[in-house]
Amino acid sequence: MKDFTTGRKSKVVERETDWEKLRSMSDAEVHAAIESDPEARPTDEEFWQDAEVVLPQRKQVVTMRIDADVLEWFRRQPGYQTRINAILRTYMKAHKDNQAV
Repeated sequence: MKDFTTGRKSKVVERETDWEKLRSMSDAEVHAAIESDPEARPTDEEFWQDAEVVLPQRKQVVTMRIDADVLEWFRRQPGYQTRINAILRTYMKAHKDNQAV
């Protein structure tokens, strides 16, 4: 089945970065801003020791019947398809020991 366009456009998200200001800053000013940022923490080898590369799983297009009110509710949520997938994954994990063979 080919993917098709729904005609709906993604919402434009306002970014907090002032790119013009950043482009006008010198390297020393950028470095000083990073050093003074309480949320920016340097990492070392120990931080990355247990890191794993996790590749996203391929999504599969499916057709399924969902009650109209349920689908309408999910569509009002940002990222509703990702949310539905997360809910189904949580259910799957909670019931993985109950799988029929």
